[in-house]
Amino acid sequence: MNKKLLAIGLVILLVSSGIIAFFLLTAGNKKPSSDAIRVACVGDSLTQSPWYSYELWKLLGSEQYAVRNFGAGSTTVSLESETPYMNTSVFQSALEFNPNIVIIMLGTNDAQPSLHQYNTSFVGDYVKLIAAFQGLSSEPKIWLVLPPPLFSNQSGRISPEYFKLTVIPSIEQVANETNLPIIDVYSALVSYSNYFPDGVHPNKEGTQLIAEEVYRTIVTQNGDKVAP
Repeated sequence: MNKKLLAIGLVILLVSSGIIAFFLLTAGNKKPSSDAIRVACVGDSLTQSPWYSYELWKLLGSEQYAVRNFGAGSTTVSLESETPYMNTSVFQSALEFNPNIVIIMLGTNDAQPSLHQYNTSFVGDYVKLIAAFQGLSSEPKIWLVLPPPLFSNQSGRISPEYFKLTVIPSIEQVANETNLPIIDVYSALVSYSNYFPDGVHPNKEGTQLIAEEVYRTIVTQNGDKVAP
């Protein structure tokens, strides 16, 4: 193929991909109507990718729900890390959204070896995060997500075994202490390692499964309608 044509084709591909990404990022982020049910998707890079929140928005129904993506890459529950979720502007934006529903999927980055020493403060820090949302005037319904499994440690930054044996049980402990329901994405995706190219981040098919599990759980636990 002519190099000039190849270059033109590459530019077209990049531009079209950018347009798609822009649509995915903004489709569920329009200013909600006064009676829309506001859903805040809170989390790290697993949430920041637009696919999960967009698929959830489609499943819930674009007319009745306003789904916002409040994901911040590399963030943690732990306040001892360099990037606590609670220290981000995204967290403040999530609070200002005054959501009716909050879906929190954090904990993956807390499996970093450098943070293992702060394991004893994980539960307390997570409770503080939850309390911030519970104090909102919208009195949101809150679900805690058990994040998808870690299938490898290619980067050397995250420990799959520690995540499974320590982080996941700690999130379950938080749910018990706060009397909040859990969405078990971990179990739902444990047989889909092929959907995680780098062993940590899901591809489009993986994020769709996450959205489906979130949707199925909140609808099942609330009957046919998820209302504020």
